[in-house]
Amino acid sequence: MKTGNLEIKEKAALAPLAGVADRAFRELCRGYGAAYTVCEMASAKGISLGDKKSAELLSITPTERPAGSQIFGNSPETMAIAAKKALEYNPDFIDINMGCPAPKVASSGGGALLMKDPVLAADIVKAVAKVSTVPVTVKMRSGWDDNNINAVELAKRCEDAGASAITVHGRTKVQMYAPPVNTDIIRQVKQAVSIPVIGNGDVVDGISAARLMEETGCDMVMVGRGALGRPWVFSQINAYLDHEVIIPDPPVVERMRVMLKHIEVLCKYKGERIGIREARKHAAWYTKGIYGAANYRARIGLINSIEELQQIALELIEQNR
Repeated sequence: MKTGNLEIKEKAALAPLAGVADRAFRELCRGYGAAYTVCEMASAKGISLGDKKSAELLSITPTERPAGSQIFGNSPETMAIAAKKALEYNPDFIDINMGCPAPKVASSGGGALLMKDPVLAADIVKAVAKVSTVPVTVKMRSGWDDNNINAVELAKRCEDAGASAITVHGRTKVQMYAPPVNTDIIRQVKQAVSIPVIGNGDVVDGISAARLMEETGCDMVMVGRGALGRPWVFSQINAYLDHEVIIPDPPVVERMRVMLKHIEVLCKYKGERIGIREARKHAAWYTKGIYGAANYRARIGLINSIEELQQIALELIEQNR
């Protein structure tokens, strides 16, 4: 897929998962073949005011590239200022969030709320594209609710305003993450625009990725929740799309090795106090589906050191020999 002057080789990208897709996770997923990664969304208002947290969210390391910065907001002027500041971190592209369903984001006028105002949404894309030296992309949903499915209209407006690619999550804002995924709207967007379209929603393996691409004609897929505790999902998707080979999930010993490696890097970047606190949710995801893991959930939720997590990993490995 080519968007602007950026060429993407693989077919599955990592979604900008807030509170999850930090540098440590993005690097790990790229190592497993993610086509590109997107930073956690950062507030345009926060960026424009010099917020330190926003600066951290925009940081990109060489091993996670190609990678984009994602910003959200409801003011074309503020979004343009934020885009300029984001460019200081050398992203490969800038993504505009028009799909986040979180009440906190929508109540601020950003995220999925922009789908209610396609004219303002297009003005934001135009303002960002005007100042950006890299491609500008947009991530949206199918619409606000079942009575307002307007992804096609919004996508066309965004393309006209200067967007280089569109990601469509086939659910409405009101729907959040409940089934089903509306693949028909993704197909309609793909047919309505000439820029690349990335399909998003319930991609968890090679078969589901291939199905979404076949049903919609989208150029790529984006993986969100399907990558939680499963960064190897990208190698599985690539193997199936390239050779129709099904790679099973790795054995418990490998899953635990990857988990510990992930947490070690996480602690390196954020410090052990914050890293271990965030490790609790990651460890719960990594151990999901492992025989006997349910008995360790309480311990995982209380870990205070990487040594405690290592001990749990060793016990799970021994239990599953």
